[in-house]
Amino acid sequence: MRPIGLDGFEATFAADPDPWRTFADRDEAIKRQAILHGIGAGPWGRVLELAAGNGSNSVAMASRALRLDATEATESGTRLVGAALTAHAPRARALRLAVPARLPRERYDVVVVAELLYYLSPRAMGQVARDVAAVLRPGGVLVLAHHRIDFHDFAQHAAHLHRGFLTASGAAWRCRMVHRNRRWRVEACRRA
Repeated sequence: MRPIGLDGFEATFAADPDPWRTFADRDEAIKRQAILHGIGAGPWGRVLELAAGNGSNSVAMASRALRLDATEATESGTRLVGAALTAHAPRARALRLAVPARLPRERYDVVVVAELLYYLSPRAMGQVARDVAAVLRPGGVLVLAHHRIDFHDFAQHAAHLHRGFLTASGAAWRCRMVHRNRRWRVEACRRA
């Protein structure tokens, strides 16, 4: 594996606003529905989405949040998320944030981490896990959605990422599998 960096993601989004066909692909739509199912009906107060990409999940989540902070590390991606949200979600905002970093608010009701962890080093992932655990309110929901198979541009293997993230957070969790197939899984967790 040869990890992709922020420059690689920047170039990818600059060349194609939907490089993985997340708005149109049937499998991505199923994954998005699983993420929404993991979040629950809501409405939730404050929702944080890390690594929002082009905003395809952000638009879907916005209707379940009174306030959505959709973060993306690249300039091009942040613009895409902002454009997607502007049309559909007046109470949502796109923020440029490369994790690990200080998260936008001190407390969230829901945190969604999708298609991110395998791009982080183990050390960076551990810091993000601790940061997420610190801002998620008691009784809040953490949704993790990641591939189960490796791709050439990952920094870490995909197989045990969720378990590693939850362990690194330093918190105890009760998790349920929302959806799993050969390629990806979505889990919803609450602090134990």
